[in-house]
Amino acid sequence: MSTPHNRAQNGDFAPTVLMPGDPLRAKFIADTFLENPRLVTDVRGMLGYTGTYQGHPVSVMGSGMGMPSIGIYSYELYTQYGVENIIRIGSAGSYTEKARLFDVVLATGAYSESSYARTQSGDPDDIQLPNAELNDALRASAAAQNIPLIEGVIHSSDVFYREPFDEKPLYWERLRDEKGCVAVEMESFALFHNAKVLGKRAACLLTISDSFVSPEITTPEQRQTSFTAMMKVALGVTL
Repeated sequence: MSTPHNRAQNGDFAPTVLMPGDPLRAKFIADTFLENPRLVTDVRGMLGYTGTYQGHPVSVMGSGMGMPSIGIYSYELYTQYGVENIIRIGSAGSYTEKARLFDVVLATGAYSESSYARTQSGDPDDIQLPNAELNDALRASAAAQNIPLIEGVIHSSDVFYREPFDEKPLYWERLRDEKGCVAVEMESFALFHNAKVLGKRAACLLTISDSFVSPEITTPEQRQTSFTAMMKVALGVTL
């Protein structure tokens, strides 16, 4: 039952899949946290693993960068592999001093200028929402492990390198002040939309990797292996 983008067979994925953007972060999670992990797909280098965590089955798979990429992988997981829950575990740039390096953000909504939802299903909404039950489960997991969460709307952008301009306030400042965005990433809007259209559940946890309001920044190695608080919160969910 493979697809053009995934060689896994029926039953290879658990009902809950954690999705970092980086496939090497998926490998790190499988190697570090899962019992008896097995590689179930590696098409295009997008690694996916299934194992158990504290006795319950869980899968982890990279999504790649941007909405088109996570849009393909999450849609196939939901429709071809019986996946019910996808928790994105990604990195983000902070728009506020309240969210500093290594803080964990729980998305309460994803604002985007993207045409993804309109093109995919004719949905004109510029804010897509996570599943409330899944967000509650993440809150409970974080509380049980004494891991603080910052909650707020995030900005899902199609553009990583925005051309500079001089108008004030800056674009990200307007999104912070007018839309309430606390951080920026590039995938959750599409993930939330797919889940809504297909009657599935999706959520997003982000670790702050850099900041628009301070010069702080993490290294590529830190982004791959040091965001363990976010990983533990996601792994602690049982639905």
